Amino acid sequence: MARAGLTPEVLARAGAELADEVGFDRVTVAELARRFDVKVASLYSHVKSSQDLKVRIALLALTELADRAADAVAGRAGRDALAAFAEAYRGYAREHPGRYEAARLRLDGETAATSAAPRHAHLVRAILRGYHLPEPDQTHAVRLLGGTVHGYIALEAAGGFAHTPVDPQLSWDWIVDSLDALLRARATG
Repeated sequence: MARAGLTPEVLARAGAELADEVGFDRVTVAELARRFDVKVASLYSHVKSSQDLKVRIALLALTELADRAADAVAGRAGRDALAAFAEAYRGYAREHPGRYEAARLRLDGETAATSAAPRHAHLVRAILRGYHLPEPDQTHAVRLLGGTVHGYIALEAAGGFAHTPVDPQLSWDWIVDSLDALLRARATG
């Protein structure tokens, strides 16, 4: 019999908290069962496997991150929107490192299409509309922004900037300014 109060949603949220504590790669149904002081088998009535649990965590993280990014860019345009979007991602990664990693889990096509992932792409494209980029430049810009923001976040999280006297925030601001300048230079309208 399933333990009262345990649902797939409760397990996904607890798994997300666990991911933030120990890392997304270490999240398993067995570890979650220990946290709830239940037998592993009792959790399988709510999630199919550790992979199913990880997908549920990824979907939760994608939704949280899309909500945060949408709130950050609301009413902004140009460099302000670009900076707010990038900082929403960076802040989320700092506050929720395991969830941020989960948000990058490769999902099957159907799951990805029905997740919050398309909202992320729509947000970036909405920001880019202000730069008047034609296709395929707009798609290149989506990839540039994603690669730059995710790359910086990954390097910062790994301690890659800890051994230099230059404040990482100054570099972050310089990068956002440079992206803005590049996008403006490529604008057609």
